[in-house]
Amino acid sequence: MTSGSAAGTPAAARPPLVAWLYVPGDRPDRFAKALASGADAVILDLEDAVLAPAKDTARHNVVEFLAGLDPAGAPGRPRVHVRINPPRGEHGARDLDALAALGAAAPDAVRVPKVETPDDADLVAARLGAATEVHCLLESALGVENAAAVAAHPAVRALALGEADLAAQLRLRGDAAYTWLRARVVLACAAAGLPAPAMAAYVDVADTEGLHASCLAGRDLGMFGRTAIHPRQVEVIRRAFTPDAREVARAREIAAAAEQGAADGAGAIALPDGRFIDAPIVESALRTIALADHLGAPRPH
Repeated sequence: MTSGSAAGTPAAARPPLVAWLYVPGDRPDRFAKALASGADAVILDLEDAVLAPAKDTARHNVVEFLAGLDPAGAPGRPRVHVRINPPRGEHGARDLDALAALGAAAPDAVRVPKVETPDDADLVAARLGAATEVHCLLESALGVENAAAVAAHPAVRALALGEADLAAQLRLRGDAAYTWLRARVVLACAAAGLPAPAMAAYVDVADTEGLHASCLAGRDLGMFGRTAIHPRQVEVIRRAFTPDAREVARAREIAAAAEQGAADGAGAIALPDGRFIDAPIVESALRTIALADHLGAPRPH
């Protein structure tokens, strides 16, 4: 399997990932089901979801599955990522050795937990090479403090927060407590030219209303997409990050006005209701239209 990077398409130029579904590496019976869940990416997890005695078995399961997987880009096949154990530990080193041995069957991306400095990304990139994307999870105060430096590493293609670990270290309570941490990572990704960071998993699987509200709050901060720990969360996440009909209608109105203004040679562009728009607003509108088209959002009448 060739990775996304090896295919020669920059990560930021590809269709965005909206819902990412974690699957424990010691549950191979769930791998195929996860691929059919509607998630944009499936994360085969060797870390938190797997107890220490099952680490070796989980690694074997994941390697065997990857070796028989359809190539990246096959119709209907979501991207497949692997979350390894911390790379400086014994299990993480074994994970990297096993993935490096896969060659062309390596996963599309490797999610690296407990990243605190660019040196952690160096370690993974040196072992796996440039063909596999490195996605870094920042799960400590030091990791968040170094977010910009980690994001700027040439092998890094995405950042995300490990909010459970941060909550324990920083004594955070309630979803709103993560706002400033999320904003830090949004800025780091934007400054490095990376895609907007996806949100961490929402652990209350039964609370779909809370999940939807939390996704909307993250979207307002500039985040995009979210990891899920149960297939029932996938559709909720996709719905929350899909532009609604009103947003699409406004975006198309802006795009049409910009197109007409360019044809007329107008320096200032005004909408029918008198609101003026400029280049950043037009760029945002075009991004909304592209996203709506990609996600199949309803077209306004």
